[in-house]
Amino acid sequence: MAERKRRPFTAPNEARVKNKRQRQELERNPVYEPEAEYRSIHPIRVGLSTSSVYPMTVRECFETAARLGYDGVEVMITNNAETQDAGLMARFAKATGLPVLSVHAPTLLFMPRVLTKDHWEKLRLTAQLAQEAGARTVVLHPPFRWQGDYAKNFVEGVRTLSQETGVTLAVENMYPWRAGVREVLVYSPHWDLLGQDYDAVTFDFSHASTAGTDALQAVRTLFPALRHIHLTDGSGSLTDEHLVPGRGRMPVAETLQYLAKHDWSGDVVVEVNTRFTARRTTRDAMLAESLAFARHHLGLNGGQQE
Repeated sequence: MAERKRRPFTAPNEARVKNKRQRQELERNPVYEPEAEYRSIHPIRVGLSTSSVYPMTVRECFETAARLGYDGVEVMITNNAETQDAGLMARFAKATGLPVLSVHAPTLLFMPRVLTKDHWEKLRLTAQLAQEAGARTVVLHPPFRWQGDYAKNFVEGVRTLSQETGVTLAVENMYPWRAGVREVLVYSPHWDLLGQDYDAVTFDFSHASTAGTDALQAVRTLFPALRHIHLTDGSGSLTDEHLVPGRGRMPVAETLQYLAKHDWSGDVVVEVNTRFTARRTTRDAMLAESLAFARHHLGLNGGQQE
């Protein structure tokens, strides 16, 4: 009997080299069309993630989004009771006129017992909460390799749960963990969405930066399954930065223009790190800049689509 080949747990760390190579290629062969203004035939909403205003409350996120002119809110479920209360979200949505666009499942490493410790039940409860709050999308991370049957059956399980609940479960691209000159592959089936059989995916620019992913090429490839964007940026470092879009080195403008040009349909949610800002005015300026960036490069001309 042939010996079963073991899956590798590490790979060479090439993120910095890949980032540099991609930037050089875009400089040699620019693809952005500065004089063009493409606009998708489908409505694209630009929302604000509660993680962008952390540690502010869900109520404060809705109020901030409304004040700055966003189209909706994404709620990341945490151990904060407000993030687990669909009725409360619905009341905030009614008060501000902004819908809950999406809900982020508590699948981060430090949230193993949020909602429940059973991984499939966690996703089921998140999908139920999204339905009750009026959201059409649940964002979730791929599982860790040590999470047993959940990891082993993840792709088919997500597909089945989405069909059962009627909620889009959009799996998000992640990045490898680092151990010296090696990348530790902790996600199953992989941190990379490419080559995986997902029906729906979320693309995050900061995660792509940390991984050394060619963002524009990845979005082109993932386009048929791409339902959701986490709008942010990265400088090409090995840390997950979540910069204001346009302040890093990722081809964010090029990718948004590509989506608009090719009549993409989905939601774009700003997910930037403002937690170290001391003043509300500074945070508001970062979030307003992110919104303006999104609308400009999506061809929305500073206004909400009908």
